[in-house]
Amino acid sequence: MTTIRVQPNPAGKSALEGVPASTAAEILARAKAVAPMLRERAVEIEHERRLPADVVEALRSTGVFRMGFSRAWGGPELDSMEQTEVIEALSYGDAGAGWCAMIGSDSGLYAQFLAESVAKDMFASLDMSTAGLLFPTGRAELVPGGYRLTGRWQFGSGITHADWVISGAFVYRDGKPEPGPDGDPHDSKLFFVPRSDVEVIDTWHTTGLAGSGSCDYAITDVFVPTGRIVTFDTVRNGEGPLAQPEVHMRNMPGVALGVARAALDHVRGIASTRVSPVSGAMADDYRTQVTIADCEADFAATRHGVYAALRRQHEVLSAGKALEALTPNERAALPLSRRHAFQTARSIVSRLYDLLQTGSIYQRSPMDRWLRDVNTMCQHVVAQDRILQSAGAYLLGGKPSFALSLGITGPAKKD
Repeated sequence: MTTIRVQPNPAGKSALEGVPASTAAEILARAKAVAPMLRERAVEIEHERRLPADVVEALRSTGVFRMGFSRAWGGPELDSMEQTEVIEALSYGDAGAGWCAMIGSDSGLYAQFLAESVAKDMFASLDMSTAGLLFPTGRAELVPGGYRLTGRWQFGSGITHADWVISGAFVYRDGKPEPGPDGDPHDSKLFFVPRSDVEVIDTWHTTGLAGSGSCDYAITDVFVPTGRIVTFDTVRNGEGPLAQPEVHMRNMPGVALGVARAALDHVRGIASTRVSPVSGAMADDYRTQVTIADCEADFAATRHGVYAALRRQHEVLSAGKALEALTPNERAALPLSRRHAFQTARSIVSRLYDLLQTGSIYQRSPMDRWLRDVNTMCQHVVAQDRILQSAGAYLLGGKPSFALSLGITGPAKKD
C-alpha cells in the first residue's frame, strides 16, 4: 500500500486572485479558453493519475469551484443548467479534469447544508474544492461536542488537491449502532474534515478517468465537531433551486456530454479530410455518413433531455415550489436523463471508435482514452441500473433503492 503525500491548500488560492469570475458567461468563457490546454495536457494528466498543480490552478481560475456559492455570499450562483455547461466545456478538453471540476464544485452546494457561520469559516475562499465519498463506509463514534471519525473510503476524486473532504459514516453511541430519527436501525451522516487530516492511498490504477486521481483515502480517529456534520434532509442556510438534497448530482452529465462532443468533433474532422487511395474520400463513405448522423442524433436528443429536465425543475423551484410540485414523469426525468447521458456517451464513443477501426487502437489516439474514460464513468451509480429501478419504483408507487437520486430523503411521495 502506497500513501500519497499531499500539501494542504487552506486558502484555496486562485491563479487569478483579485479578479474572480462573477457571472455564468464569464465562467463558461474561461472554461472554454482552458479546454485546449487540457486537451494538450491530457496524456500527461493520465500518466500522472492526478491533476498537476498548475492544471488545478487553471481550473480554479475559471471559477468552476465557486460556481455553486450563492450571491448572498458574493458567489456567482450558477443555476444547474449553467453549471452543467461549464462542466461540459472542461470535459471537452479532458475527462479527468472535467470530473475533478464537477466534484470540486460541490463546495458551494454543500455549504447550504451547514450553518452559515460554520460554512463561512470553512470556506474562507469561494475557490476551495471538496472531495470525498458520500456513501457511509466509515464509523463515527458519538463523543461530547461531535464525533470521532474513522474509516477508509474509495473514489476520492480530486482528493490530491482538495481543501475539504466529506465522507459518509454510520453513527455509533458507546460502541453500538445509533438508530436514525426516521426509524432507520442505523443512522448515518456526512462528515467534513480538512484534507490535512486525511491519508490518501495510491490505489487509482484504472481503465479510464486516470487523471481524476480518485484514490482511496483513510481517516483515523479524527474529531469532527457537530457543526461540520450534515444530512441532505436539512438545509441550514440558503433557499431556492440549489438548496435541494440532490443538487450535487445535477451537473454530472456535463462530463459525459463533453466527452461525447469531443469525440464527435474529432472524428468529423478526420472524416472531412481523409482520402484513401483505395476507398476514396471518407466523407463520401456511406457507413461514415450514417454513423456520424446517427451519433449526432443521439447526442442532440440526449443533451436536450438533460437540459429540458433541469430547466423544468428550475422553473418549479424558482417559483418557490418544492420538488413534489413536479409531476412524477418530470421528477423521474432528472435521474433518467442523467443516466441516459452517460450510457449514450459510451455508445457514441464506441461507435466512433469502431468507425476509425485500427486508427483508434493506438494509445496516441484520443479515441483510445475516451473509450476507456466513458467505460469507467459508466460504472458510477448514477449511470447504473439502480437508477432505472429507483425511477421505475417511484413511477409505480414502489420503493426506490436510491431515493436521493430523485431528491427524496424520506418516504417516497407523489402528488
